[in-house]
Amino acid sequence: MARQEGCPAEITLELIAGRWKPMAIYWLLKGARRFNQLQRDLGGITHRTLARQLREMEADGLVVRRDYKEIPPRVEYALTPLGRSLEPVLQAMHDWALAHPEARRRERAEGASRSGA
Repeated sequence: MARQEGCPAEITLELIAGRWKPMAIYWLLKGARRFNQLQRDLGGITHRTLARQLREMEADGLVVRRDYKEIPPRVEYALTPLGRSLEPVLQAMHDWALAHPEARRRERAEGASRSGA
């Protein structure tokens, strides 16, 4: 029996899945960031979660970690060419969200709770 192939978009979704990875990529598209700066940019992400997300993106070849071997420690994260190639994907997601404001989950949920539904 032949193995059924999945949707090729699954590959992209596996790489950028989750709440934080697309936003981390967004900020890294603006340039290399130190860990604490990226954490401030993201707002609300814990130290542990950001470290895990960056390690996963590094393992997937999307992010490179540069350790300057200085005291105090200085480490920067930047996108690799593969990571930068996700820019049109994020731009398409951005454009879709602007074109479909009715798809905003939070606003729908808040509206339903206010109307008593």
